[in-house]
Amino acid sequence: MYTDSSPAGEGTSGAEPYREVQASPEFAELRRTYRSFAFPLTVAFIVWYLLYVLLSNYAGAFMGTKVLGNINVAFVFGIAQFATTFLIAWWYSRHAAAKLDPRAEAIKSRLEGGEATTSRLEGDAS
Repeated sequence: MYTDSSPAGEGTSGAEPYREVQASPEFAELRRTYRSFAFPLTVAFIVWYLLYVLLSNYAGAFMGTKVLGNINVAFVFGIAQFATTFLIAWWYSRHAAAKLDPRAEAIKSRLEGGEATTSRLEGDAS
């Protein structure tokens, strides 16, 4: 939250452009785009991780099953945890570069240019 140490009523206009951006449809769309990607992926990864932990604790025989030589299911799942972590990071980076960064840059340039709210996001991002 923005706090101002000046007397009441003075200096509050500095935060106004940011409030306008926060209330703009472009910013709401940026947040929706981010959340629609990040939240489901986060939930999926947490479920995947908890599955690994639960199987390790309660399905020892299954996790100890040999797959190839001395490599068992637990080892494969453990390596898959690392692989999915890097895959998700790469996927998010591509998503952000393609969908989030152009929208954020358009909002930022309008804010820095003194135009806090406009409805031309489609024209700016293409």
